[in-house]
Amino acid sequence: MSKAIHLSLLGLLALICLRGSALAQEGVTNSTKNPAQIAILHWYPANLTTSFTVGKSTAGVAFDGANIWVTDRFGQTVTKLRASDGAVLGTFGGLDNGPQSIVFDGTNLWIGCAGVGTLDKVRASDGAVIGRFGTSGGSFLAFDGSNIWVPNNQFSNPLMLKVRARDGVVLGRFAVGSGPSGVVFDGVNVWVANAGDNTVMKLRASDGAVLGTFPVGMNPSGVAFDGANIWVANLNDSTLTKLRASDGAVLGTFSIEHPESVLFDGANIWVTSFGSVTKLRASDGAVLGTFVLTSPNGMAFDGANLWVTKGGSVLKL
Repeated sequence: MSKAIHLSLLGLLALICLRGSALAQEGVTNSTKNPAQIAILHWYPANLTTSFTVGKSTAGVAFDGANIWVTDRFGQTVTKLRASDGAVLGTFGGLDNGPQSIVFDGTNLWIGCAGVGTLDKVRASDGAVIGRFGTSGGSFLAFDGSNIWVPNNQFSNPLMLKVRARDGVVLGRFAVGSGPSGVVFDGVNVWVANAGDNTVMKLRASDGAVLGTFPVGMNPSGVAFDGANIWVANLNDSTLTKLRASDGAVLGTFSIEHPESVLFDGANIWVTSFGSVTKLRASDGAVLGTFVLTSPNGMAFDGANLWVTKGGSVLKL
């Protein structure tokens, strides 16, 4: 082989390797899948992995970094499942009446018992109830890194309560719109949907000051934050509103049949309605899939899979 041909072949081989490396890098850089999804080959949308029987009437669901916690409204219990395989690690009683919403504060679970308007603090290590606090709410909760935010769901005297997670002390009661429901923290501010006056309100988390009140659709319920925008499910007019978190400007309104709860998975928005779960691309609201599920309730994302409560079970998608 001549020296010129040899050099040409070496150059071609180097170009192929360089291009292959660039393509591989581009694939990783542009992938919408997180490492856990890649590891389990979870390329397909909303594949039903399995369903786990939990209780009588499941409601709220939360992820603690390793396990899934599911409240049971009628059984007055919370169940802990291992996220990797759904194995039940324990079902814990002693909760107040009507446990519904649930959030994790890094060490403990906070469970809103809507039946009596109390807030139960549950130790994640063993499921023991280590505190109970009166709030007159419990259907919706949010955690801001230090405090639990609880709307009281009232129309006559609507309030948002700020409860210190360390000891359950109420740090503030702030007037909000009529019938406060869904609540979410955006890293600096707290947003609450006011079902009675068709608005969403932005409060500064440090002191509860109202920074803005913005009109949305009819009977707003669930809310979610995608890192830049707020998504609001408007139950009665079958729409989903996307607002810019910085100033509340409406960036889009999307049709979803009777949406209730909303969740962001890092790339997409998931919405429950009376008979389905819908997946939308967060960037433009395009519907990526609608999956039939009878009466889905709460949702949580574990980094790879979506967990949805439904009836007496929790589904892993």
